[in-house]
Amino acid sequence: MSDFWIAFGDVHERLGNIHLIEDITKASAVLISGDLTNVGNKARVAAILDEIKTLNRNVYAQIGNMDTREVEEYLDETGVNVHKKMVRLSDDVHLLGLGYSNPTPFSTPSEVDEKQLETWLDSVLDQALEARNLIFMSHTPPYDTGADLLSSGKRAGSRAVRNFIERVQPGVCVTGHIHEARSVDHIGKTIIINPGTFSSGSYVLITFEDRKLDAELRQIQ
Repeated sequence: MSDFWIAFGDVHERLGNIHLIEDITKASAVLISGDLTNVGNKARVAAILDEIKTLNRNVYAQIGNMDTREVEEYLDETGVNVHKKMVRLSDDVHLLGLGYSNPTPFSTPSEVDEKQLETWLDSVLDQALEARNLIFMSHTPPYDTGADLLSSGKRAGSRAVRNFIERVQPGVCVTGHIHEARSVDHIGKTIIINPGTFSSGSYVLITFEDRKLDAELRQIQ
């Protein structure tokens, strides 16, 4: 296999499955879409990242709605934060992150309104349009996809995220946040994958072969 990346999110301080992921030590990097902690502090996120780095030193992460500003500060201090940043993963592949979440009924620490998500995405739009092969990692799923469907049948995704994907058409969008919405879907040419909670044993394998990004949902055996 050529370049490949392991992606997951919604860790919520339950990282036991990390040691069961096939070839994680050989991955080009590990990508974490958010919710590393449960309203945790620097010590909690440091322990999580340190454990991951025993297997793979190349880690990129962002906060989700259940993470605090203290967690984000630690991600900044250690150079792994990709929220509203474009990162070159290889000569041909870039990663763009979008952390936090749109509003929830639970008043979690890191929620913002749709306008803020749109503003953040607009700030990196030109860079995203120029990227030939883009992985978009958004904690909040795009609206009206398999990735944002609640068990009640309601939709909880972001219209700003969906509009961005429709315009940019990244090769892959890794998302999360909605635990029960484990799914593979598409918006145009973009593969949308929500692997659900990490404790469920699901993750995303992203590959770049023949100058094309691809992704699939994997289940730890």
